[in-house]
Amino acid sequence: MTLSRRSLLAAGATGTLALTAGCVDVVLGNAPLELDSKRVAPTDDALTQAGYTEREVNSDPIERTVELPGGVERDVRATVWRSIYTKNVDYAGQTREGAAFAAVSIPGMEIAGRSLNPLGELSNKELLERFLEQVSTDNGEISNIQQEESFGLDILGGGRSVDLFVGQSDLEGETIDIEIKLTSFTHEGDLLVLLGTYPRMLTAEAANAEELMESVEHPF
Repeated sequence: MTLSRRSLLAAGATGTLALTAGCVDVVLGNAPLELDSKRVAPTDDALTQAGYTEREVNSDPIERTVELPGGVERDVRATVWRSIYTKNVDYAGQTREGAAFAAVSIPGMEIAGRSLNPLGELSNKELLERFLEQVSTDNGEISNIQQEESFGLDILGGGRSVDLFVGQSDLEGETIDIEIKLTSFTHEGDLLVLLGTYPRMLTAEAANAEELMESVEHPF
């Protein structure tokens, strides 16, 4: 829908529309709104100490149509950052890519105090279902995932709630337990999702996942 200059003036007279995603102001018009998140990632020192290496770092575009206050529809193009890291671990008598960590940053897409981010209202369990496949390892598909507990970590200057999930995977005919830790929160206008996964028998990796979470920088 195209607004006339008179309509724009009227909107300005009745209130200010502001979209917060990296402090970008919304100006109503025909062109799509371009929103860029800021990358979040663990520090190089933390990755080195934990023994993780970079698998991929991508900046992926997503597009959707949103309805602004007043019923005005606008196309939005957003950039999502994904940083994925993995680690080879020794278990079951073999060395495998068995631990992984993901740091995802999504623009907040907030308009007039209301978030239009399609992921902003999802629970950590729902975010886990959406992002777990991005940190696949040699452990194979994880099933029967259940939340076990929640605890707090100090991340980016604030106390964040982290959920611990436990699932099961098949390793050469043997069922093994897989732990998954996930936290999500808003920081500097972006929705951040941090996720670590590893075999439960490898207790050292539980601490590594937490240290990677606590080390992240945003913007990186």
